Amino acid sequence: MQMITCNAFLGGTHAVPLEKLVFRPAVYGIITYDGKMLVITNRRTGKLWPPGGGVELGERMETALKREVREETGIEVEVDSFEGFEENFFYYDPLDEAFHSLLFFYSCTPKTFTPLPSHQVEDGEATNPRWVEISTLKPDDFQNYGTLLLKTVNCFGNV
Repeated sequence: MQMITCNAFLGGTHAVPLEKLVFRPAVYGIITYDGKMLVITNRRTGKLWPPGGGVELGERMETALKREVREETGIEVEVDSFEGFEENFFYYDPLDEAFHSLLFFYSCTPKTFTPLPSHQVEDGEATNPRWVEISTLKPDDFQNYGTLLLKTVNCFGNV
């Protein structure tokens, strides 16, 4: 039985059988406005993350990104450009699920600006959508990929 080492959601690593992995492409929006970045908070870890999530079978990535951002933040966006890609073998401890995840990051321009109140967020892990001053953010503030996210934000000139 082939085992795959995955990054565990709650920290560390976890080995899972290859056949347990679910393939999961996902898209995330790097959304800035007036020196701020739109982020959500992960309910379980308290860490930040850009809005986004899984692409459904047959769904175009741009459509998925707009849907996920709207569900998690209430913000409507225009997808601008591809900014980066990461591959992750991910173990979600709370539900004993494992994923081979392909994560695609896109810069987006907001078309609306008022985030949803937390109780209206349509995602079990996301809460507290808000705009945060980019200058106050550090890579460790993010659940994952903080360096990539902040490098991207500082490169496309919306700071």
